[in-house]
Amino acid sequence: MANPRARRLITAASLPFVVAATLTTIPAPANALSTDVVISAVYGGGGNSGATIKNDFIELANLTSSPIDVSGWSVQYASAAGAVFQMTNLSGTIPANGRFLVQQAAGAGGTLSLPTPDATGSVPMSATSGVVALVTAQIPLVGCGISCAIAPNVKDLVGYGATANVETLAAPGLTNTTANARGGSLVDTDNNSVDFTSGVPKATNSAGTTVTATDTGGPTDPTPGSVRIHDIQGSGRISPIVGQSVTNVPGIVTAVRTTGNARGYWMQDPSADADPLTSEGIFVFMGSTSPTVAIGDSVLATGRVTEFRPATGAQSLTELGGPVNTVKLTSGNALPAPIPVSFADTFTKTGSLEAQPLEPSSYVLDWLEVHEGMRVTVAEDTRLVSPVNTEFDELWVTLKPAQNLTPRGGTAYVSYDDPNSGRLMLLALNGAPAANVGSTLAGGSVGVVDYQSFGGYVIQTTTLGAITEGSLKPQKVTPPKKTGDLSIVTYNVENLTVGDSDAKFARLAEAIVVNLGKPDIIALEEIQDNNGTAGGGVVAADQTIAKFIAAITAAGGPTYESRSIDPNDGTDGGAPGGNIRQVFLFNPARTTFVDRPGGDANTAVTVQKVRPTSNQILLSASPGRINPASSAWNASRKPLVGEFRYDGDKQLFVIANHFNSKGGDYPLSAAVQPPNRITEVQRGQQATEVRNFVADLAAKSGNTARVVVLGDINDYQFSPTMATLTDNGALLKPLINDLPVNERYSYVFDGNSQTLDHILISPNTIKGYSYGVVHINAEFSDQASDHDPQILRILTGCGSEPLPERCRPGSPVVDVE
Repeated sequence: MANPRARRLITAASLPFVVAATLTTIPAPANALSTDVVISAVYGGGGNSGATIKNDFIELANLTSSPIDVSGWSVQYASAAGAVFQMTNLSGTIPANGRFLVQQAAGAGGTLSLPTPDATGSVPMSATSGVVALVTAQIPLVGCGISCAIAPNVKDLVGYGATANVETLAAPGLTNTTANARGGSLVDTDNNSVDFTSGVPKATNSAGTTVTATDTGGPTDPTPGSVRIHDIQGSGRISPIVGQSVTNVPGIVTAVRTTGNARGYWMQDPSADADPLTSEGIFVFMGSTSPTVAIGDSVLATGRVTEFRPATGAQSLTELGGPVNTVKLTSGNALPAPIPVSFADTFTKTGSLEAQPLEPSSYVLDWLEVHEGMRVTVAEDTRLVSPVNTEFDELWVTLKPAQNLTPRGGTAYVSYDDPNSGRLMLLALNGAPAANVGSTLAGGSVGVVDYQSFGGYVIQTTTLGAITEGSLKPQKVTPPKKTGDLSIVTYNVENLTVGDSDAKFARLAEAIVVNLGKPDIIALEEIQDNNGTAGGGVVAADQTIAKFIAAITAAGGPTYESRSIDPNDGTDGGAPGGNIRQVFLFNPARTTFVDRPGGDANTAVTVQKVRPTSNQILLSASPGRINPASSAWNASRKPLVGEFRYDGDKQLFVIANHFNSKGGDYPLSAAVQPPNRITEVQRGQQATEVRNFVADLAAKSGNTARVVVLGDINDYQFSPTMATLTDNGALLKPLINDLPVNERYSYVFDGNSQTLDHILISPNTIKGYSYGVVHINAEFSDQASDHDPQILRILTGCGSEPLPERCRPGSPVVDVE
């Protein structure tokens, strides 16, 4: 599994998403998404009663970095019924990343003129409901009914208010003093209700001149409106006024984010209400526009109440979005006192969280929800249970230091029922230093409660306590006790390609030689093709493999040989264009690979008997792939099977795996509990394919075949995937279960030390062995890979009963320094 943190990009927050109180399915979007020119704003109240701006207008935006000529195009308007469109012809060019203003009819009132328009029409647009289309021709739209969004030549369309002529769902209805504007990043999802929010009218022309209706008929001096933050947040997870526009909401700025496409600020009302279930803090979302406020400013914020859901299945974040208007009153104000974080023993309840009352004293997720957007503090010293991710400045700590404690300072993930309620994610707005699992974070970190896609609730810290590094060291395996022992390793090397730095190859090679003791057979996962993610149809990985072997030799290791099968282009998942696959490396001085031709990307390897009455078996091809045409392997890696000989002429079958990733599963903090593990279905199908192949090896050999199944299974030791793969332990023995419960991990994610990688053996034929996870990566901020390797030693002289002392189970773990 590649580093999932790379997916945790807050750019998704650029699309505020209004949701109902429960998760629902919305209609499918229109057929095409505009990626170059879109309608960015519409306003039909120009010159009407209470309006400041004199004219109706339509604003277009160029999403590209090159000018776009719109000569011969038109904008067309129809009433909510959409029967007859009135057309305004366009000419000229929209600047790169610029705007284009179309002025329409004027009303009798208003005090502000629009900036010099780029095109002028005389269409009187409705101030409440209507339809605007951007058309790449100057031919009136006729006969498209309520499906004009997919009519020929229609580049973009927005239906607002009470109209059915829309992209998916209508944008908000308007008034004389509100306009609809596309969100800050201008992304087109073909859903008008998602893409547009109503707010203060604002128009920009191609010269970059902007006019904003900052005065909509209210008092001259800004005064707080009637709505407070606790009114917006309400006493549940979803705002009771979601979708409504609010004016002059007061607050003190407590934190500011000025990078990415989810810029904005947090503010908090220093005058709390009497309800402990209503938060006093909120995030004001400004898209790619940097806020001009500072911590300590007293402000009045105007915008639309939205519920942003950062990922499918996730909870939502209540925020102010849409066109945001902020009025700064004073600076240097005292901040509301931070509330100490205090967690219950239970992480969450079951069922739809949004349909249940908040119980912050009983459930961790409820405590975080009632403090959403508010200042909190981690008052006491805590322990890091993940390494600091310096790319995203994030770290996880535990508020319950004894909870499933690993010997090296982490928190073990031991079952679906115990996601570790003490975990807390901090994201340092001002940066975080590198540090490893087990390090100490001094008390005093202060920040605001936020919600993001993969980590769920997170403290965006404005002050991060000092970190004291612990004494964690990478592990090394001890030398084998007998020279005839055969050592086998599985290692996910995280998207290794020939274009990676020499330093990465050297780090990985040092691990093979020093930490893993020059293993005899290595199953590698995530070896990319020779040009990495560049694409172009390249599937061969010989250059990547050769560079790795050379690096191992340079580090003092043997000159390994390799075996693998190139996949078909773009069929095996992973980073697009990378064509990752499994690869066997083996030391020819210690073991022999049995080559048998016929293995390729599309041919299924089979088990064959040497003679009908014999228990001797062989593979139809070596190396080979297990049933590559099965739908179980769609967009995923196919297992690599190889036949080896060792310790004289002992036969050994090794199956290297990389099952589909968990990307797409709902987060642990999902809106419906327990979270939906969507990707588990395909892994179950993959496990069935591998189990059936191993069962065939066993049946045709009369249960004499020695089999090792290993790799990145992308699932936990307690998962249904593993139960299927092992046939509930009857067919294969998962060696991770030989370790104490709190030592069963090879990967750290969301503060949980967990098992994704596995080595399994045929228990009836591999009697004497030692095994261990070698911790060199997952717990460290400086990683050569995000996975820890695992090692199996098949011990010599262990084939007969009673087993010699060195072969007896009891303590099968490989000793580590």
